Amino acid sequence: MSILNKPLPSIVQRHPRRNRYAIASSRDRAALESSPLGDLIVFVETEADQTQLFNAFPLIGVAVSDAGATELQASLKRLYRFKSLPDVPIIRFDTATINAEAALVAQVLESGLDRLTSHVTRIHTELAMLRRERETLFENYRALENAFHARNWDSVTEIFNHDPCVDPKDEGFASLLRESEIEQLFPVSSYAVSGFALHFRSLPSGRSGQLIVTLDYVETGEGIAEWIIPYGSIVADWNFFSLPKACDGGHRTLRLRISATGSVPPELSLGNVITSERYAAKSRIPHADLDMRPLAFRVFTGLPGVRPTTLPNVFVPTALITGRKVEDYRLPVELLRGISNVSVSSIEPDFPTVRFLEHEDAIVCHPLSEGITAGAVRRVVAPGTVRVSARAMIDHPEGQPGAVGFLLVSLSADIKGEIAALDRPGDTRPNALFSGWTEITAQQPIDINFMLDTPAARTMDLVVLSKATTDSVDFSWLKVFNFRLVKHLEARPVQEMANAR
Repeated sequence: MSILNKPLPSIVQRHPRRNRYAIASSRDRAALESSPLGDLIVFVETEADQTQLFNAFPLIGVAVSDAGATELQASLKRLYRFKSLPDVPIIRFDTATINAEAALVAQVLESGLDRLTSHVTRIHTELAMLRRERETLFENYRALENAFHARNWDSVTEIFNHDPCVDPKDEGFASLLRESEIEQLFPVSSYAVSGFALHFRSLPSGRSGQLIVTLDYVETGEGIAEWIIPYGSIVADWNFFSLPKACDGGHRTLRLRISATGSVPPELSLGNVITSERYAAKSRIPHADLDMRPLAFRVFTGLPGVRPTTLPNVFVPTALITGRKVEDYRLPVELLRGISNVSVSSIEPDFPTVRFLEHEDAIVCHPLSEGITAGAVRRVVAPGTVRVSARAMIDHPEGQPGAVGFLLVSLSADIKGEIAALDRPGDTRPNALFSGWTEITAQQPIDINFMLDTPAARTMDLVVLSKATTDSVDFSWLKVFNFRLVKHLEARPVQEMANAR
């Protein structure tokens, strides 16, 4: 047979893998390079000062000989100095079964890591595209806003106005805000609403307290924002409240809720009598002035989803409560009657230091010269509670000053142990939440507002605390009353939210 007629030997060209996940010493190259794991291995030279790995991220080290394992460990130590590799485990192959063991390791690396790598690569590519699209969207949105401003189109427009109407027969309902709350529906759609204004006709002297204003949707109960405004910031005129952005989405009904804590709040103005009972101001406690009369208020709209910028003297939201229902409730008298004395003090006075005042719906918590006076109201803090507030005063003109605070304690905790830990600042209280101490004198009542960082996860006990701040506690009859709690609930059931996702 002529040499020209002889069949040519098959030429197999092996292309190195782009990504290699195993590392080995060049001393074991002969045994490993021909194994099923050969394309996944990067070999390092021990003699050379090799400090770079190209197209490799070793997750496992392999060795056949003792010398190869020793040299691989030395090479890895040099690579570890750069803090770019995790700790790489080294496994030993038996010469007799090297092909089977190498095939198993190669299958694990290829079947899992390659798919994961390609998936991550696609995610990064799509993320880069989304970022570019997001930047383009923001640029277009900014150009749209600039076009509005260039044409002097006001981003805030008044679409509803109900002026105040002074009736000489009005008795005023400011005290109603402390005992209940006022509800007012907006007679306009929520779409594009960016703020509102309330009119106050008078401001009491010695103002001390806070006005609590909440805006939510009637159809879903979903909250939008909450404003907590000190009395001193309110003026006897129009007061403007701004949303973080104009409402977007569907057309819904907005509901305004107003309540107060502290002394007598500023007097809200009412408008003229209207024929629609739906849009009259309402309260859980009947009041003659609210008969078919709405609040005096104004409503403003803007660009949906855009923050309003032209409202004057604006109150910005204290908290955003989007996606949650807000429940503002008072502690019923039946629960306050059950207060128990859990004081931690070595002094046993001959008068009751913790008790309930029946006709004032108040709790007395008289401080002692040593220790902490405490009264516990069991199981009153519901899950989801985010704020506990109350009014406190020393009910005697010659009463000595003191300090007052709240402690929320889980039902399984040792209440007295948690109270005793308050005198040890370094101790942690995993089963309790402490409001901190607020000093109080006989000259000025105070408001206690305990804001929780996160909603309460379970039912808890409420503990009222007091302690002395001077050597004397004479006539220090500390009274705490007007207990109010605010609870946040998800607007939709958890199962429904899970299905929506």
